[in-house]
Amino acid sequence: MSSLTQNNVQADQIGFRPEGTEGKSPPLRILFIHRDADTVESCLQELKKARFTVSADIALNLAQCTEQLRSESYDVVVAEYPSPSWKGSQGLQSLRQTVEEVPLLFVTTSKGKESIAELTAHGAFDYVEGEHIAQLPMAVRRALNEKKLRAELEEAGKALKHSQSLYHALVDNPAYGVCRCDAQGKFLSVNQALVAMLGYATKEELLAANHPSDGVFDLGTGSALTERSSENMRTNPIEVEWKRKNGTTLKVKLSGRGVYDDRGDCVGHEIIAVDVTEQRTLEEQLRHQASSDSLTGLANHRHLFDALHAEICRSKRTMREFSLVLLDLDGLKKINDRYGHLAGDRALCRLAHILADCCRSVDTAARQGGDEFALLLPETGVAAATMVGHRICGLVAKDAEEPRLSVSVGVVSYPMDADTIGTLLHAADKALYAMKRKQAKAARVS
Repeated sequence: MSSLTQNNVQADQIGFRPEGTEGKSPPLRILFIHRDADTVESCLQELKKARFTVSADIALNLAQCTEQLRSESYDVVVAEYPSPSWKGSQGLQSLRQTVEEVPLLFVTTSKGKESIAELTAHGAFDYVEGEHIAQLPMAVRRALNEKKLRAELEEAGKALKHSQSLYHALVDNPAYGVCRCDAQGKFLSVNQALVAMLGYATKEELLAANHPSDGVFDLGTGSALTERSSENMRTNPIEVEWKRKNGTTLKVKLSGRGVYDDRGDCVGHEIIAVDVTEQRTLEEQLRHQASSDSLTGLANHRHLFDALHAEICRSKRTMREFSLVLLDLDGLKKINDRYGHLAGDRALCRLAHILADCCRSVDTAARQGGDEFALLLPETGVAAATMVGHRICGLVAKDAEEPRLSVSVGVVSYPMDADTIGTLLHAADKALYAMKRKQAKAARVS
Protein backbone atom coordinates (compact mmCIF):
# COMPACT_ATOMS: atom_id res chain seq x y z
CA MET A 1 0.00 0.00 0.00
CA SER A 2 1.54 3.30 -1.10
CA SER A 3 1.42 6.53 0.90
CA LEU A 4 0.99 10.16 -0.17
CA THR A 5 3.81 12.52 0.76
CA GLN A 6 3.22 15.98 2.18
CA ASN A 7 5.06 17.56 -0.80
CA ASN A 8 2.41 16.55 -3.35
CA VAL A 9 -0.70 17.27 -1.25
CA GLN A 10 -1.28 20.89 -2.07
CA ALA A 11 -0.77 20.39 -5.82
CA ASP A 12 -2.62 17.10 -6.00
CA GLN A 13 -6.07 17.49 -7.54
CA ILE A 14 -7.88 14.61 -9.23
CA GLY A 15 -10.84 15.04 -11.56
CA PHE A 16 -13.22 12.37 -12.87
CA ARG A 17 -16.00 13.04 -15.38
CA PRO A 18 -17.92 9.99 -16.58
CA GLU A 19 -18.39 9.55 -20.32
CA GLY A 20 -21.42 11.33 -21.74
CA THR A 21 -21.75 13.73 -18.79
CA GLU A 22 -19.57 16.60 -20.02
CA GLY A 23 -21.20 19.93 -19.29
CA LYS A 24 -24.37 18.39 -17.86
CA SER A 25 -23.86 19.07 -14.15
CA PRO A 26 -21.40 20.79 -11.83
CA PRO A 27 -18.73 18.49 -10.37
CA LEU A 28 -19.07 16.97 -6.96
CA ARG A 29 -16.44 18.69 -4.81
CA ILE A 30 -14.84 16.26 -2.30
CA LEU A 31 -12.03 16.84 0.17
CA PHE A 32 -10.26 13.62 1.19
CA ILE A 33 -8.42 13.65 4.52
CA HIS A 34 -6.54 10.45 3.95
CA ARG A 35 -2.91 9.29 3.84
CA ASP A 36 -3.39 6.29 1.54
CA ALA A 37 -3.43 7.04 -2.20
CA ASP A 38 -4.78 3.60 -3.12
CA THR A 39 -7.85 4.09 -0.91
CA VAL A 40 -8.49 7.52 -2.39
CA GLU A 41 -8.11 6.08 -5.89
CA SER A 42 -10.58 3.30 -5.06
CA CYS A 43 -13.07 5.85 -3.75
CA LEU A 44 -12.83 7.90 -6.93
CA GLN A 45 -13.23 4.84 -9.12
CA GLU A 46 -16.39 3.79 -7.29
CA LEU A 47 -17.84 7.31 -7.63
CA LYS A 48 -16.99 7.24 -11.33
CA LYS A 49 -18.85 3.94 -11.72
CA ALA A 50 -21.85 5.57 -10.04
CA ARG A 51 -21.69 8.32 -12.71
CA PHE A 52 -20.60 11.10 -10.37
CA THR A 53 -18.61 13.95 -11.87
CA VAL A 54 -15.94 14.40 -9.20
CA SER A 55 -13.41 17.09 -8.43
CA ALA A 56 -11.27 16.09 -5.45
CA ASP A 57 -8.55 17.58 -3.23
CA ILE A 58 -6.47 15.71 -0.67
CA ALA A 59 -5.24 16.75 2.76
CA LEU A 60 -3.03 14.63 5.03
CA ASN A 61 -3.94 16.09 8.41
CA LEU A 62 -6.23 18.46 10.24
CA ALA A 63 -4.06 21.52 9.64
CA GLN A 64 -4.04 20.99 5.87
CA CYS A 65 -7.79 20.30 5.99
CA THR A 66 -8.34 23.65 7.71
CA GLU A 67 -6.26 25.44 5.06
CA GLN A 68 -8.18 23.79 2.21
CA LEU A 69 -11.58 24.63 3.72
CA ARG A 70 -10.58 28.28 4.03
CA SER A 71 -9.84 28.57 0.32
CA GLU A 72 -12.34 26.15 -1.22
CA SER A 73 -15.91 24.99 -0.70
CA TYR A 74 -16.75 21.29 -0.69
CA ASP A 75 -19.87 19.19 -0.90
CA VAL A 76 -18.47 16.28 1.13
CA VAL A 77 -15.45 15.58 3.33
CA VAL A 78 -14.24 11.96 3.37
CA ALA A 79 -11.84 11.18 6.23
CA GLU A 80 -9.94 8.05 7.26
CA TYR A 81 -10.54 6.40 10.62
CA PRO A 82 -8.66 5.76 12.75
CA SER A 83 -6.09 8.50 12.12
CA PRO A 84 -3.24 9.94 14.15
CA SER A 85 -4.65 13.41 13.40
CA TRP A 86 -7.70 12.81 15.57
CA LYS A 87 -7.41 10.49 18.47
CA GLY A 88 -10.26 10.02 20.89
CA SER A 89 -13.37 12.13 21.30
CA GLN A 90 -11.47 15.41 21.53
CA GLY A 91 -9.84 14.86 18.14
CA LEU A 92 -13.17 13.95 16.56
CA GLN A 93 -14.74 17.08 18.00
CA SER A 94 -11.96 19.18 16.49
CA LEU A 95 -12.56 17.53 13.10
CA ARG A 96 -16.30 18.12 13.30
CA GLN A 97 -15.77 21.79 14.21
CA THR A 98 -13.29 22.18 11.35
CA VAL A 99 -15.57 20.90 8.59
CA GLU A 100 -18.56 22.72 10.15
CA GLU A 101 -21.69 22.18 8.01
CA VAL A 102 -20.01 20.09 5.29
CA PRO A 103 -21.24 16.46 5.37
CA LEU A 104 -18.55 14.25 6.95
CA LEU A 105 -18.02 10.60 5.95
CA PHE A 106 -15.46 8.13 7.33
CA VAL A 107 -13.66 5.30 5.61
CA THR A 108 -12.83 2.86 8.39
CA THR A 109 -10.41 0.00 8.70
CA SER A 110 -11.06 -3.19 10.61
CA LYS A 111 -9.47 -1.55 13.63
CA GLY A 112 -12.06 1.21 13.59
CA LYS A 113 -15.23 -0.82 13.61
CA GLU A 114 -15.46 -0.76 17.37
CA SER A 115 -15.64 3.05 17.37
CA ILE A 116 -18.50 3.49 14.91
CA ALA A 117 -20.89 4.50 17.68
CA GLU A 118 -18.36 7.10 18.78
CA LEU A 119 -18.16 8.48 15.20
CA THR A 120 -21.91 8.82 14.98
CA ALA A 121 -22.10 10.53 18.34
CA HIS A 122 -19.59 13.15 17.19
CA GLY A 123 -21.37 14.11 14.01
CA ALA A 124 -20.34 11.69 11.24
CA PHE A 125 -23.13 11.45 8.71
CA ASP A 126 -22.14 7.98 7.63
CA TYR A 127 -19.22 5.58 7.35
CA VAL A 128 -17.97 2.99 4.90
CA GLU A 129 -15.73 0.06 5.75
CA GLY A 130 -12.59 -0.06 3.65
CA GLU A 131 -13.31 -3.57 2.40
CA HIS A 132 -16.79 -2.40 1.26
CA ILE A 133 -15.73 0.79 -0.50
CA ALA A 134 -18.33 0.16 -3.23
CA GLN A 135 -20.91 1.47 -0.74
CA LEU A 136 -19.34 4.96 -0.83
CA PRO A 137 -21.55 6.41 -3.66
CA MET A 138 -24.67 5.45 -1.73
CA ALA A 139 -23.28 7.03 1.42
CA VAL A 140 -22.41 10.21 -0.52
CA ARG A 141 -25.94 10.43 -1.89
CA ARG A 142 -27.38 9.99 1.60
CA ALA A 143 -25.09 12.72 2.93
CA LEU A 144 -26.03 15.13 0.15
CA ASN A 145 -29.72 14.43 0.61
CA GLU A 146 -29.34 14.94 4.34
CA LYS A 147 -27.61 18.26 3.70
CA LYS A 148 -30.35 19.35 1.31
CA LEU A 149 -33.06 18.36 3.78
CA ARG A 150 -31.30 20.25 6.58
CA ALA A 151 -31.09 23.35 4.39
CA GLU A 152 -34.78 23.07 3.45
CA LEU A 153 -35.71 22.54 7.08
CA GLU A 154 -33.70 25.59 8.09
CA GLU A 155 -35.39 27.70 5.42
CA ALA A 156 -38.78 26.37 6.46
CA GLY A 157 -37.94 27.21 10.07
CA LYS A 158 -37.00 30.75 9.10
CA ALA A 159 -40.17 31.10 7.06
CA LEU A 160 -42.26 29.74 9.93
CA LYS A 161 -40.60 32.09 12.39
CA HIS A 162 -41.22 35.01 10.06
CA SER A 163 -44.82 33.92 9.53
CA GLN A 164 -45.35 33.57 13.27
CA SER A 165 -43.89 37.03 13.83
CA LEU A 166 -46.24 38.48 11.24
CA TYR A 167 -49.15 36.57 12.73
CA HIS A 168 -48.46 37.82 16.25
CA ALA A 169 -47.99 41.36 14.96
CA LEU A 170 -51.31 41.07 13.13
CA VAL A 171 -53.16 39.53 16.06
CA ASP A 172 -51.87 42.20 18.43
CA ASN A 173 -52.66 45.06 16.03
CA PRO A 174 -55.82 46.83 17.28
CA ALA A 175 -56.81 47.75 13.71
CA TYR A 176 -57.21 44.15 12.51
CA GLY A 177 -59.79 41.70 13.74
CA VAL A 178 -58.58 38.12 13.30
CA CYS A 179 -60.75 35.04 13.60
CA ARG A 180 -61.03 31.39 12.66
CA CYS A 181 -64.42 29.97 11.82
CA ASP A 182 -65.91 26.70 10.66
CA ALA A 183 -67.51 26.10 7.27
CA GLN A 184 -70.86 27.40 8.55
CA GLY A 185 -69.35 30.71 9.68
CA LYS A 186 -69.29 30.07 13.43
CA PHE A 187 -66.33 31.70 15.13
CA LEU A 188 -63.91 29.22 16.66
CA SER A 189 -61.38 31.76 17.93
CA VAL A 190 -61.07 35.56 17.80
CA ASN A 191 -58.51 38.15 18.82
CA GLN A 192 -59.13 41.03 21.21
CA ALA A 193 -59.27 43.58 18.38
CA LEU A 194 -62.32 41.84 16.89
CA VAL A 195 -63.96 41.72 20.31
CA ALA A 196 -63.51 45.48 20.73
CA MET A 197 -64.55 46.15 17.12
CA LEU A 198 -67.90 44.45 17.71
CA GLY A 199 -68.46 46.04 21.11
CA TYR A 200 -68.28 42.93 23.30
CA ALA A 201 -66.63 42.71 26.69
CA THR A 202 -64.85 39.36 26.33
CA LYS A 203 -63.96 36.78 23.71
CA GLU A 204 -66.29 34.30 25.39
CA GLU A 205 -69.23 36.69 25.08
CA LEU A 206 -68.57 37.20 21.37
CA LEU A 207 -68.18 33.48 20.68
CA ALA A 208 -71.46 32.80 22.46
CA ALA A 209 -73.25 35.47 20.40
CA ASN A 210 -72.06 33.97 17.11
CA HIS A 211 -74.27 30.91 16.97
CA PRO A 212 -74.80 29.60 13.41
CA SER A 213 -78.58 29.45 13.78
CA ASP A 214 -78.67 33.15 14.72
CA GLY A 215 -76.74 34.32 11.66
CA VAL A 216 -75.39 37.29 13.62
CA PHE A 217 -72.24 37.76 11.53
CA ASP A 218 -72.41 37.18 7.79
CA LEU A 219 -69.01 35.92 6.63
CA GLY A 220 -70.01 35.67 3.00
CA THR A 221 -69.65 31.88 3.13
CA GLY A 222 -71.15 30.13 0.17
CA SER A 223 -70.44 33.14 -2.06
CA ALA A 224 -67.37 35.20 -2.88
CA LEU A 225 -65.47 34.32 0.28
CA THR A 226 -65.40 30.63 -0.55
CA GLU A 227 -64.04 31.19 -4.05
CA ARG A 228 -60.35 30.44 -3.95
CA SER A 229 -57.26 30.55 -6.04
CA SER A 230 -56.01 27.10 -6.93
CA GLU A 231 -52.49 28.28 -6.21
CA ASN A 232 -52.64 29.82 -2.75
CA MET A 233 -56.08 28.93 -1.39
CA ARG A 234 -56.68 32.62 -0.62
CA THR A 235 -60.23 33.90 -0.55
CA ASN A 236 -61.43 36.89 -2.51
CA PRO A 237 -61.87 40.01 -0.32
CA ILE A 238 -65.49 40.99 0.26
CA GLU A 239 -67.35 43.64 2.25
CA VAL A 240 -70.23 42.75 4.54
CA GLU A 241 -72.25 44.49 7.20
CA TRP A 242 -72.19 43.27 10.79
CA LYS A 243 -74.14 44.42 13.81
CA ARG A 244 -72.31 45.57 16.89
CA LYS A 245 -73.56 44.47 20.26
CA ASN A 246 -75.44 47.77 20.62
CA GLY A 247 -77.22 47.22 17.28
CA THR A 248 -75.34 49.78 15.19
CA THR A 249 -74.10 48.80 11.74
CA LEU A 250 -70.45 48.00 11.14
CA LYS A 251 -69.03 47.71 7.62
CA VAL A 252 -66.09 45.32 7.47
CA LYS A 253 -63.78 44.16 4.72
CA LEU A 254 -63.00 40.45 5.00
CA SER A 255 -59.97 38.71 3.50
CA GLY A 256 -58.00 35.61 4.32
CA ARG A 257 -57.86 32.01 3.24
CA GLY A 258 -59.92 28.85 3.34
CA VAL A 259 -59.01 25.76 5.33
CA TYR A 260 -59.40 22.52 3.37
CA ASP A 261 -59.26 18.87 4.33
CA ASP A 262 -57.44 16.08 2.50
CA ARG A 263 -60.34 15.69 0.08
CA GLY A 264 -60.28 19.37 -0.86
CA ASP A 265 -63.49 20.20 1.01
CA CYS A 266 -63.68 23.57 2.77
CA VAL A 267 -63.86 23.04 6.54
CA GLY A 268 -63.43 26.64 7.64
CA HIS A 269 -61.76 29.99 7.13
CA GLU A 270 -58.97 32.07 8.61
CA ILE A 271 -60.16 35.65 8.27
CA ILE A 272 -58.86 39.18 8.76
CA ALA A 273 -61.58 41.79 9.32
CA VAL A 274 -60.95 45.51 8.84
CA ASP A 275 -63.48 48.11 9.99
CA VAL A 276 -64.19 50.31 6.94
CA THR A 277 -67.31 52.02 8.32
CA GLU A 278 -65.72 55.42 8.75
CA GLN A 279 -63.87 55.14 5.43
CA ARG A 280 -67.04 54.29 3.50
CA THR A 281 -68.96 57.10 5.23
CA LEU A 282 -66.26 59.58 4.28
CA GLU A 283 -66.23 58.30 0.70
CA GLU A 284 -69.99 58.71 0.48
CA GLN A 285 -69.72 62.25 1.84
CA LEU A 286 -67.05 63.08 -0.72
CA ARG A 287 -69.15 61.64 -3.54
CA HIS A 288 -72.14 63.65 -2.36
CA GLN A 289 -70.06 66.82 -2.13
CA ALA A 290 -68.70 66.27 -5.62
CA SER A 291 -72.18 65.91 -7.10
CA SER A 292 -74.25 68.37 -5.02
CA ASP A 293 -74.60 72.11 -4.64
CA SER A 294 -73.03 73.25 -1.38
CA LEU A 295 -75.70 75.88 -0.64
CA THR A 296 -78.97 74.13 -1.46
CA GLY A 297 -78.01 70.45 -1.25
CA LEU A 298 -79.55 69.77 -4.67
CA ALA A 299 -77.64 68.15 -7.49
CA ASN A 300 -75.01 70.39 -9.06
CA HIS A 301 -74.35 71.24 -12.71
CA ARG A 302 -72.10 68.16 -13.20
CA HIS A 303 -74.64 65.79 -11.68
CA LEU A 304 -77.38 67.24 -13.88
CA PHE A 305 -75.30 66.62 -17.02
CA ASP A 306 -74.62 63.01 -15.94
CA ALA A 307 -78.33 62.46 -15.28
CA LEU A 308 -79.27 63.99 -18.66
CA HIS A 309 -76.75 61.77 -20.45
CA ALA A 310 -78.08 58.65 -18.69
CA GLU A 311 -81.68 59.62 -19.45
CA ILE A 312 -80.95 60.22 -23.15
CA CYS A 313 -79.33 56.76 -23.37
CA ARG A 314 -82.30 55.19 -21.62
CA SER A 315 -84.79 57.02 -23.82
CA LYS A 316 -83.03 55.78 -26.97
CA ARG A 317 -83.41 52.20 -25.72
CA THR A 318 -87.02 52.44 -24.52
CA MET A 319 -88.30 55.04 -27.04
CA ARG A 320 -89.95 56.89 -24.13
CA GLU A 321 -89.74 60.66 -23.78
CA PHE A 322 -88.63 62.68 -20.79
CA SER A 323 -88.95 66.36 -19.93
CA LEU A 324 -86.74 69.08 -18.52
CA VAL A 325 -88.10 71.98 -16.48
CA LEU A 326 -85.82 75.01 -16.24
CA LEU A 327 -86.61 77.53 -13.45
CA ASP A 328 -85.29 81.01 -12.73
CA LEU A 329 -85.75 82.81 -9.39
CA ASP A 330 -87.08 86.23 -10.31
CA GLY A 331 -85.42 89.33 -8.88
CA LEU A 332 -82.59 87.67 -6.95
CA LYS A 333 -80.33 90.74 -7.46
CA LYS A 334 -83.01 93.04 -6.00
CA ILE A 335 -83.38 90.73 -3.00
CA ASN A 336 -79.62 90.81 -2.43
CA ASP A 337 -79.48 94.58 -2.76
CA ARG A 338 -82.45 95.28 -0.49
CA TYR A 339 -82.28 92.51 2.11
CA GLY A 340 -78.65 91.38 1.92
CA HIS A 341 -76.94 88.29 0.56
CA LEU A 342 -78.00 86.12 3.49
CA ALA A 343 -81.60 86.73 2.54
CA GLY A 344 -80.70 85.98 -1.09
CA ASP A 345 -79.14 82.68 -0.07
CA ARG A 346 -82.19 81.94 2.02
CA ALA A 347 -84.42 82.61 -1.01
CA LEU A 348 -82.45 80.10 -3.09
CA CYS A 349 -82.79 77.50 -0.34
CA ARG A 350 -86.54 78.13 -0.10
CA LEU A 351 -86.95 77.41 -3.80
CA ALA A 352 -84.70 74.35 -3.52
CA HIS A 353 -86.85 73.00 -0.69
CA ILE A 354 -90.00 73.33 -2.81
CA LEU A 355 -88.30 71.60 -5.74
CA ALA A 356 -87.22 68.71 -3.53
CA ASP A 357 -90.78 68.33 -2.21
CA CYS A 358 -92.14 68.15 -5.76
CA CYS A 359 -89.68 65.47 -6.88
CA ARG A 360 -90.35 61.78 -7.29
CA SER A 361 -87.57 59.35 -6.38
CA VAL A 362 -86.65 59.02 -10.08
CA ASP A 363 -86.51 62.78 -10.68
CA THR A 364 -83.38 64.95 -10.42
CA ALA A 365 -83.61 68.46 -8.96
CA ALA A 366 -80.49 70.54 -9.56
CA ARG A 367 -79.13 74.02 -9.17
CA GLN A 368 -77.64 75.03 -12.50
CA GLY A 369 -75.86 77.97 -10.95
CA GLY A 370 -76.74 81.45 -9.72
CA ASP A 371 -80.52 81.84 -9.72
CA GLU A 372 -81.20 79.04 -12.21
CA PHE A 373 -82.57 75.60 -11.31
CA ALA A 374 -83.56 72.51 -13.29
CA LEU A 375 -85.87 69.56 -12.77
CA LEU A 376 -85.36 66.37 -14.84
CA LEU A 377 -88.55 64.28 -15.14
CA PRO A 378 -88.05 60.78 -16.63
CA GLU A 379 -90.89 59.24 -18.67
CA THR A 380 -92.86 62.47 -18.47
CA GLY A 381 -94.46 64.26 -21.43
CA VAL A 382 -94.43 68.00 -21.93
CA ALA A 383 -98.04 68.41 -20.75
CA ALA A 384 -97.42 66.67 -17.42
CA ALA A 385 -94.13 68.53 -17.01
CA THR A 386 -95.91 71.85 -17.61
CA MET A 387 -98.34 70.98 -14.83
CA VAL A 388 -95.39 70.30 -12.51
CA GLY A 389 -93.94 73.69 -13.44
CA HIS A 390 -97.24 75.44 -12.68
CA ARG A 391 -97.46 73.61 -9.37
CA ILE A 392 -94.00 74.80 -8.38
CA CYS A 393 -94.88 78.37 -9.33
CA GLY A 394 -98.00 78.12 -7.18
CA LEU A 395 -96.15 76.75 -4.16
CA VAL A 396 -93.52 79.49 -4.44
CA ALA A 397 -96.23 82.16 -4.61
CA LYS A 398 -97.95 80.72 -1.51
CA ASP A 399 -94.73 80.80 0.54
CA ALA A 400 -95.50 83.43 3.18
CA GLU A 401 -91.90 84.05 4.22
CA GLU A 402 -90.45 87.47 3.36
CA PRO A 403 -89.30 88.54 0.91
CA ARG A 404 -91.97 87.07 -1.34
CA LEU A 405 -90.68 84.99 -4.26
CA SER A 406 -91.67 84.19 -7.81
CA VAL A 407 -90.15 81.97 -10.52
CA SER A 408 -90.16 81.74 -14.29
CA VAL A 409 -90.39 78.33 -15.90
CA GLY A 410 -89.43 76.85 -19.27
CA VAL A 411 -90.46 73.31 -20.21
CA VAL A 412 -89.06 71.13 -23.03
CA SER A 413 -89.16 67.43 -23.84
CA TYR A 414 -86.81 64.91 -25.43
CA PRO A 415 -86.72 64.07 -28.29
CA MET A 416 -89.52 66.36 -29.48
CA ASP A 417 -87.74 69.67 -28.77
CA ALA A 418 -84.06 68.61 -28.94
CA ASP A 419 -81.90 65.52 -29.24
CA THR A 420 -78.71 66.46 -27.35
CA ILE A 421 -77.92 67.84 -23.91
CA GLY A 422 -76.74 71.17 -25.27
CA THR A 423 -79.73 71.74 -27.56
CA LEU A 424 -82.12 70.58 -24.84
CA LEU A 425 -80.78 73.13 -22.35
CA HIS A 426 -80.81 75.83 -25.01
CA ALA A 427 -84.43 75.07 -25.88
CA ALA A 428 -85.42 75.14 -22.21
CA ASP A 429 -83.63 78.46 -21.76
CA LYS A 430 -85.51 79.94 -24.73
CA ALA A 431 -88.82 78.71 -23.29
CA LEU A 432 -87.98 80.21 -19.91
CA TYR A 433 -87.18 83.66 -21.29
CA ALA A 434 -90.25 83.54 -23.49
CA MET A 435 -92.26 83.10 -20.28
CA LYS A 436 -90.37 86.00 -18.68
CA ARG A 437 -91.22 88.28 -21.59
CA LYS A 438 -94.83 87.17 -21.43
CA GLN A 439 -94.97 87.90 -17.69
CA ALA A 440 -93.32 91.31 -18.19
CA LYS A 441 -95.81 92.21 -20.93
CA ALA A 442 -98.72 91.17 -18.74
CA ALA A 443 -97.36 93.30 -15.89
CA ARG A 444 -97.15 96.41 -18.14
CA VAL A 445 -100.70 95.92 -19.39
CA SER A 446 -102.04 95.60 -15.88
